[in-house]
Amino acid sequence: MRFPWLILLFIFIPFIALAQNGIITGKVVQEGTTKPIPRASVFLSNSSVGSATAEDGTFTLSGIRPGQYTLVVTVLGYEDYNKTVLVGREPIKLNIEMVQKPMMLREVVISSEADFRKNYETFRKEFIGSDLNAKNCVVMNPRILNLTYNPTKQVLHADADEFLIVENRALGYRIKFLLRDFTLDKLAGITSYDGKRIFEDLPGTKSQKDKWHQNRENAYYGSAMHFYRSLHADKLAHEGFELRSYTRSLNLQRPDDETIHKKYKRFIELRMRDSANRMVELSKMSKYVNESISKIPYQEFEVTSTVSEGLYSLHFPHFLYVIYKNKLEEVDFKDIYRDLNMTNYQISVITLTNGPAVFDNNGIVVEGGPLYEGSWSKNRLSDELPVDYIPDKD
Repeated sequence: MRFPWLILLFIFIPFIALAQNGIITGKVVQEGTTKPIPRASVFLSNSSVGSATAEDGTFTLSGIRPGQYTLVVTVLGYEDYNKTVLVGREPIKLNIEMVQKPMMLREVVISSEADFRKNYETFRKEFIGSDLNAKNCVVMNPRILNLTYNPTKQVLHADADEFLIVENRALGYRIKFLLRDFTLDKLAGITSYDGKRIFEDLPGTKSQKDKWHQNRENAYYGSAMHFYRSLHADKLAHEGFELRSYTRSLNLQRPDDETIHKKYKRFIELRMRDSANRMVELSKMSKYVNESISKIPYQEFEVTSTVSEGLYSLHFPHFLYVIYKNKLEEVDFKDIYRDLNMTNYQISVITLTNGPAVFDNNGIVVEGGPLYEGSWSKNRLSDELPVDYIPDKD
């Protein structure tokens, strides 16, 4: 007698699962009017959820994993629309008014083909990466990039007026990136960029999809996303993570990188070889002294708390030393401290730059912008997964 109920259970399981996911509907019109805007791109940034508006300006985004997202609407001739949405089980309905973009003439920058290629290769390395996955990334439309380089300040700037399209043939994604600002400051050694992206699955054979699946799993485990998801689920140890308190002081015997670079360049120009070599030696010194990590690992409740439904904060004194025991480190980070007897596990150091870091169910930091050193610092676009990615074990 139980058999028919078992059949009904299997029939309704997909609908029950779908009901747990969120849905966003809405209409996009021109500001101050009821005029619909068709064929506008509507997507949740950093996710695989996106669509385009119909002729009447309406759209539907469904099957959304609960969490906090930035909803983006973009269309030629209008300012980008961005709105933070917290997706749960309740449907979200939006009426969106787009503001027309004023006509502005872009400053014309004359550069040679050689300059463009040189600047583009630098941009590609810093934006996409230089690992094995990056070698399998193809930028489909590099010429849409506006690249400018200031040789005096040694600053490279890039932006684009339309989607920069990157096919990641290692992970099987087509990434459409609205790159609004990219800056590489070579003197300070800082790369920063601002933009929104949408992930789409590439078409492929079964063998290709199996390989992509394997590579995606490898990119996920040990990542910052994996860490934050494990943290709010109280599964750090189970997932291979260990947290320690970390203290250190700046090495006052070593000048900062910008000072070393400027002096080295000046000494070379003056043909002061010994002084230039001294700068090289100083650059090899550790940035920090008096480094130590705690003997006892943190428990989850000591470093995190609930902000509101679906949002959590990460807080700690000093620095947070994150050990991932399921992978060994392949890169030598000379400024990452290790005890002499420590196994060469992957290590990341988190610095809170603006108070506690706030993250959501998807393992994405939505406020606070922490600084990463070590293993996570090497991650670029080539290793990124959409925030709604779900590994096999979940």
